[in-house]
Amino acid sequence: MEEFIQEIKKKKELSSISDQFVKTELEKYLKQHPRIDLTKLNVKSKDYRIIIKDIRTILRRVYGLFRDENKKEREQLLSEGRIKEILTTHSSTKERLLIYEDLYQKIFTITGKPKTILDLGCGLNPFSYLFMKLKELEYHAYDISSEEIEFIQKYFKILEKKNSSFKGRAEVKDIVNDILPKVDVCFLLKMTDVLDRGKGHKITENLLEKIPAKYMIMSFATRTMSGKKMTAPRRNWVEWLCERKGYVHQIIEFTNEIFYVIKKS
Repeated sequence: MEEFIQEIKKKKELSSISDQFVKTELEKYLKQHPRIDLTKLNVKSKDYRIIIKDIRTILRRVYGLFRDENKKEREQLLSEGRIKEILTTHSSTKERLLIYEDLYQKIFTITGKPKTILDLGCGLNPFSYLFMKLKELEYHAYDISSEEIEFIQKYFKILEKKNSSFKGRAEVKDIVNDILPKVDVCFLLKMTDVLDRGKGHKITENLLEKIPAKYMIMSFATRTMSGKKMTAPRRNWVEWLCERKGYVHQIIEFTNEIFYVIKKS
């Protein structure tokens, strides 16, 4: 198993993904292909090459959708305190730059000012803290990239030195299986497609039930990857899920992204 994990991660763009996440994906793959016995494979066998290729494809789909390779640039920007520019190095946060302040004002009007936030599959979203205008906050940021988490933790340390009422913790986590902290607000931004992978929405539904948060903020793109406006940007399945579960939801819409603010009753 360890040999397979390290071989899969030899690709530069996948090297910072946590071993545990790769192991989880590999175990899922093997359950779907019970005829395969890892102990009987060698590097020259056909199955060996197929497994490596298939898992890399899955990881690129899950991990690489919104990410860019610009570590040195980000480190330089952080050292110079150019936080807004860091947000431009990730496609989702770059899109939100013009709406962040308005977005958080609208979200916190509904939820109240949170004292604890959980950000699942966070990417670079924690760097939008400057738009939240929250002095007292405990921020938990989870992602599968050890490299990105290390970078976010550096930022949190800077914030903690500037503001004794801010506490930040960035960790590599399997958000589906690991225990999550109890919080006021949980962000799940553009994550459901990654979680469900076109196989219904049961994984997302189970996660929503599991999250110990007063409010959950889910978001979805309103444009296709090519930039074309979607004809039906609202997600009916989310609204049906809320109705079935007895959750109360409100919708906040912007040009490129729609947000569901969900409260468990």
